[in-house]
Amino acid sequence: MSKNSDSRNHDAHDPELGDDAFFQRDADRVYQELLSRVGESAPQPRLGATRRAVELLGDPQRAYPIIHITGTNGKTSTSRMIESILRAYGLRTGLLTSPHLVRVNERIVIDGEPISNEAFVANWRDIQPYLTMVDAELEAAGELPLTFFEAFTVLAFASFADAPVDVAVIEVGMGGEWDSTNVADGQVAVFTSISLDHTARLGNTVAEIARTKSGIIKPTSSVVTSIQTDDALAELTRAAGLNESTFSAQGSAFSLLSNTVAVGGQVISVRGIAGRYPDLFLPLFGDHQAQNATVAIAAVESFLGGGEQALSQDVVAEGLATATSPGRLQIVGVEPTVLVDAAHNPAGAAALAKALGTYFTFDEVAVVLGVLADKDAAGIIAALAPIATRFLVTQSSSDRAVPADELSELVRELTDSGISHEFDDLESAIEDARSWADAAPRRAVLVTGSITLIGDTLELADEQGWKR
Repeated sequence: MSKNSDSRNHDAHDPELGDDAFFQRDADRVYQELLSRVGESAPQPRLGATRRAVELLGDPQRAYPIIHITGTNGKTSTSRMIESILRAYGLRTGLLTSPHLVRVNERIVIDGEPISNEAFVANWRDIQPYLTMVDAELEAAGELPLTFFEAFTVLAFASFADAPVDVAVIEVGMGGEWDSTNVADGQVAVFTSISLDHTARLGNTVAEIARTKSGIIKPTSSVVTSIQTDDALAELTRAAGLNESTFSAQGSAFSLLSNTVAVGGQVISVRGIAGRYPDLFLPLFGDHQAQNATVAIAAVESFLGGGEQALSQDVVAEGLATATSPGRLQIVGVEPTVLVDAAHNPAGAAALAKALGTYFTFDEVAVVLGVLADKDAAGIIAALAPIATRFLVTQSSSDRAVPADELSELVRELTDSGISHEFDDLESAIEDARSWADAAPRRAVLVTGSITLIGDTLELADEQGWKR
């Protein structure tokens, strides 16, 4: 899509501002327009609305091949590793992930960088008239207008076509079958681990959730899946068979051979679908990230060579060595150490607890915890309790955050009441935790429980300069 000439029709250009800062005001206005729509906590189980919008735009999602990713945990990290390997191959990449941590631009990444404010605004202005048309059609039919995520998905597809990109890596927002990203046809469908989450919308069993997620499998595509429970694997295998898709499962078609702790991350060796890749440095912590990297390599093998041609060892090494996953066991402060992790369900919290014990050598850990109302707070607390010397309970800026007093009561019920402390705001909780950690060697602070809490913490770390 071409950028409209009216992209500069706003306040006079301040020469002391860089272009990105100059367009920040308009980008903020676009974000507010998106926020005025039905929010992401209430996705609509429909594809027709998004399909109509992209149809009016000339189907920008068909302008490039797509790798489509779903799962319960590990989607964003795996997506980012896939994108990094593809970019190391010299391809111009698009990456759509959600939600964002600090700025909404983070969700649309082009060639390794968040979309600029100028492109964000220009592409929004290009598509806005068509979104308005679809809104009117929906309302005339008695339906809700396009939601935040439906409109944002259209914006991402249009932005990638405008860039243009050679390939787009698309992370599902929720589920798969009726997720608005599913108007696109992925040449490769990737599944990270599937467990219970969003049960009110996706189903009460792992099999039901896997069935919904399997909807991203398209005819004659390639399917790559991480290790799954028997129930989930059966659903994915069934869907792949119905679509005459090739099916590659971790543990049989490909596998993680080894991973060892290293300074700043780990070293992994992988048996891919078509080749072996020994001694790869991965600058991320946790055995689960080694598993995610294994899936990422298999996904790229499936995309570039149909799973029949080994990748370049040097290119894979470069792609993984430069991969990042903000908000996933990320060190955001030193003296004392402060880590953040976006674990927001019991399986994610369990992986976090295991990784913290394996990859770090802290004697005591203060866990600053905040959870959103639609999550299994009790399961998260139970998973974190073995590593927590104390819980400091608070809440994020989200209107869906569990109030600190309610969450604190749950912590007291499930753990030793002597280690639970309650704070009305995140800054006070972290200030207390950092003071406690600073008072003795080998202590650390871990902030976790929701993505919104991590976003708030990253802003706080930047404002206060914890790493200086």
